[in-house]
Formats: sequence, C-alpha cells, structure tokens
Amino acid sequence: MSDHATDVLVVGGGPAATWAALKAAEAGARGVLADKGYCGTSGATAAGGTGVWYVPPEPAAREAAMASREGLGGYLADRRWMARVLDETYDRMNELAVQGRYPFPTGPDGQPLRGGLQGPEYMRRMRIRIRRAGVRILDHSPVTELLTDADGAVAGADGYRRQLRESYRVRAGAVVLATGGCAFLSGALGTNTNTGDGALFAAEAGAVLSGMEFSNAYGIAPEGTSVTKTAFYSFATLYQEDGSVLEGAASQGGRSVIARELLTGARVHARLDRADEGVRAAMRLAQPNFFLAFDRLGIDPFTDRFAVTLLAEGTVRGTGGIRITGDDCDTGVPGLYAAGDAATREEICGGFTGGGSHNAAWAISSGSWAGRGAAGHALSLGPDRAAGRPVTGAGGAGLRPTGSAADGPHHREAVALVQQEALPYDKNYLRRGDVLAASLRTLDTAWSQLRAGLHGAGADLVRARQAAAMTAHARWMYAAALARSETRGMAKRLDHPDQDPAQHHRILVGGLDRVWTGPAPRAGAAA
Repeated sequence: MSDHATDVLVVGGGPAATWAALKAAEAGARGVLADKGYCGTSGATAAGGTGVWYVPPEPAAREAAMASREGLGGYLADRRWMARVLDETYDRMNELAVQGRYPFPTGPDGQPLRGGLQGPEYMRRMRIRIRRAGVRILDHSPVTELLTDADGAVAGADGYRRQLRESYRVRAGAVVLATGGCAFLSGALGTNTNTGDGALFAAEAGAVLSGMEFSNAYGIAPEGTSVTKTAFYSFATLYQEDGSVLEGAASQGGRSVIARELLTGARVHARLDRADEGVRAAMRLAQPNFFLAFDRLGIDPFTDRFAVTLLAEGTVRGTGGIRITGDDCDTGVPGLYAAGDAATREEICGGFTGGGSHNAAWAISSGSWAGRGAAGHALSLGPDRAAGRPVTGAGGAGLRPTGSAADGPHHREAVALVQQEALPYDKNYLRRGDVLAASLRTLDTAWSQLRAGLHGAGADLVRARQAAAMTAHARWMYAAALARSETRGMAKRLDHPDQDPAQHHRILVGGLDRVWTGPAPRAGAAA
C-alpha cells in the first residue's frame, strides 16, 4: 500500500471536486484529489454541456431568479443560501473567464454570455488549474473507505489504484466528498462513476442525509443511447407506436405519461418538429453531443420520428444527498465536508431540480466553500498532525463482512438486485406506498445479505463497495419517500396526490443496518 499525507483530500473529479481542490490550495493547504476515473473527463458534466445559474447582481433579476423555482420545490428552499450561491457563482464564473481563460461566447451586443459551459472544455481547464495550484491528482483511484481518528474525526481515506493495481492510503487533515449522486448504473451519459459512494462513506462516518425522497429523476433519451438532454424535448411532439400523438406526453409535466406507455410494452416516438430554423442551429451549437447518435444513424431528429426511453438519473439530477450543517458545507462530522451532487441541494432547490443551471451553480459554489472550509480545518490542526495520528477504517459493507464471505452474494448479483428495485418506472417513478414498502423490504433483506457476506479484493473490492453504496442509496430513498406521504416537489405519490401543509419540512434519513427517518427543522426556509 502506498501512503500519502496531505492537508485536504478531495474525493471526486467533477466540477465540485476541482473547485474544492482549487480553493483549498489557494487557502494555503496541500491537496490531493482522488478520482474514480480520469479527472477532467469523468462524470456527468465532462460528457456534455450545461447551463449555469448565472445572474448579474441586479435586485430585480436576483429576485426573479430566486422566486422562479420556489413553488416547484415545495417551498423548502432557503433564500439566504440562494443568495449566497448566486453571489459565489457569479464571482467564480467571472474568475473562470479571466484566470481560467474559458472562451465564453459573446452576444450581438458584444457582451460575454456566461450562462452556460461546454463540459469537456470546462473540465479540461479545471484540471489544468488545479495542477498549476499544486494539487496532486490520483487518476483511476477510487476511494473505498474513509479513515477516522480516535475522536471520530475524519482523517483521510483508503482506496485502490486501478492502473497500478495497488492499494493506497491518504492521511489528511480534512476530506471533501464530491463524488456525485447515484444513477444506479442506468446507462445515462457520464453517470457510470456515480454510484453513491460518497453517501455511503459519509453515513459510515456518522453523517446523515436529507431530501432523499427527491430522487425519482428520469431523463428522456433516444432508445439505445445514453444522452439525456431532456430540455430539448420541449420542442418535441411525442407519438404512440401507431403514429398518433401521445396525448399529455411532454418533457415537463408529461413524463409520467411516457412512463405509463412504456410500461405497457409499447414504444414511444418523438420528433423535434416544434423547433424553427434558428432554434435548430442554436441547439446544435449548444449541445453537439446530443446529435452525434442521430448523425451516425442517419436520422434527422427535426423531421424523422425516433423511439425514446426514460433513463434513471436518481440523485445525479435529483436533489437529495449528504446533509450539510454549516456555511462551509461541513457535514457535522469533524473533518468531513460535502459538495456538488453528493450533498443535498435542498438549500437552493427545495424538492425540485433539473439538469444544469442550479446543479452547476451548486457544484461551483459548494465546492468552493467546502474547499476553503476543509483547508481551514486541516490547517488548524497544526503541521504534520494529519500524518501523525493513528487512524481506523470506517468502512463496512462490501469491505468487512460480518459473516462468511464464501456464502455472500457476488457484487454482480447485488447490483442486479438493486437495479430491479430502483430502475423500473412503476417502482421509483410512479410511486405508491405499498410498492415502495415491498421494495424496501426486498432491499433490507439484500442489505443484510451483502453486509454479512459481500467482499472483494483489488478491483472487485471497488465493485463490492459500489454495490453496497447503491443498495444503501435505494434504501434511504424509499424510506424517505414512505415518510413523505404527500406530493411535494419531485416526490410524487400516486396514493397521496396532494400537498400536505403539515409536512412542510425536510426529511432526514440515516443509518445502515437499520434505516431511520425524521423531520428536520425548517430554519430559514421560505415562507
């Protein structure tokens, strides 16, 4: 096992992770970033383009921006956090333009347009920036567990370097979890690294989660492909298999109609026939990867009908994640911080979010705050404190079985089982209490079995931990969804279709062998 010592360890490699590493370094901390893939190309952002919640500091514009989604999110967002994110995102995007030299386009009036980013170029530049800041990058080096000291403070992590085929350890004064959400290996573009690892690590260290019921996000994708750019389908007409219009189907407010049609075994087709020539040109410029599959198949999506499906995006596009307890994105566990999709976005989105925009702004802002917070904590420990303290691994399921590993499930079996419960539309999307409860019982049994016997070595250890993380994630999701017996934000219940004023609160969830839920106080939430 190779051994490293640093002030701040950042786990992840997307926007939140790179902003955290950059700001920790600028605060004077030594940094290591460990990415499951190759930092700069892994994750959902690097695979496409994204809008950004970038609003000039004009009172009327800021007010409109904050008010625009409060109702959609069930009035669970916090205006103070919204304002903080708008301020931080505005400054960081301008920094990216000047110091990062990102080539933002200009409008007809010559003013720069900073409301969007091309993922590949954005992440390429962020990798360059953190390397120049002195951050050491460990590519293809998934973390497998956090380390804690005798007082329970997080003190680093263990992992496995895929290409070198060796284990490694990073002793650190503080850790930032920016591992993304969980899409359950659904095949959605850029989510193959998003298996909920950070949430599992945080829970094992004693952190709790929030908003996990807001996790039934599904994106529209052409059948047989992975690109879920659902916003483009606002220009689409959706059709039944016989060519007639599928009434009520839409990208916003009508995806449940698509899901129900697909559940019958019938196919659903789309055609982007509501886009005029100007919009078509703008779409190709904004999201060129959306059109790659069509071009290769000889399909013109503006004139030809093509089959579509829905791919689960879970907490990648959903809202829930690790609960943060302070302005610096600490988790309540000493030395542990969370950012990006790994952390709950309820502070700015409440119970609803979509692709890009708020998500991208949250990654930039929370990453910056977490990096600075982690640096401050690590430096307060004094020189060489991180390297000198005894540490213990916090990991459990998939790593330290409580029973006989010989009798345990294989990681492939564990993944297949959780996908059977988390991916189907009639379980996770079109939710009913009795179905949720049955799935949760199945998942609880699966957890008990993998906790007792799931294990692996080397690369198989990474896969075993991913299976454990996905299973834990699904259990937290469904427990929270059962606790919210109403429809609010994304958390829609067919058996409770109305909003209940008595449930105007966030729901906390935690636990591993036994999952618990409870209401969180509404301090600061919008009226």
